[in-house]
Amino acid sequence: MIRQKPSLTIVRRIKAAPEKVYAAWTRPELMARWWGPDAGPVLSAEADPRVGGRFRVVFQTLDGETHDCRGEYREVEVDRKLVFTWEWVTLPERRSLVTIRFRPVEEGTELNFTHAQFFDEAARDGHLAGWTGAFEKLDTLIAELENAGE
Repeated sequence: MIRQKPSLTIVRRIKAAPEKVYAAWTRPELMARWWGPDAGPVLSAEADPRVGGRFRVVFQTLDGETHDCRGEYREVEVDRKLVFTWEWVTLPERRSLVTIRFRPVEEGTELNFTHAQFFDEAARDGHLAGWTGAFEKLDTLIAELENAGE
């Protein structure tokens, strides 16, 4: 029997149009403002959001540790859906898969985020904590963009 690999799903409502939320995931200058689980800085962000294109984000957590993640876009539907591989540069054999759907709703966007094919439950749980922190920063960024009229 094939063992089902762990996954996680997070659904969030964001008070902005799907194109703004999508931009936060695909424009490096915006990615650099929210990526990572805590208030540590993003050191670099790159994105080429097209099928076969790649992304890479290097960030530092408040404990001083540097994290380097990258992946390849598998599906790109502008303002609607992103699917990309996810790997840490230090653990390339532990590749997983992220699927994000941006659905317009009356109050903005429903973000349906699934990170699948984790190596084990510990990896899933660590990513759940990391993504939860990052999504709080994403909410803050979107609110700042909305208030600035961007």
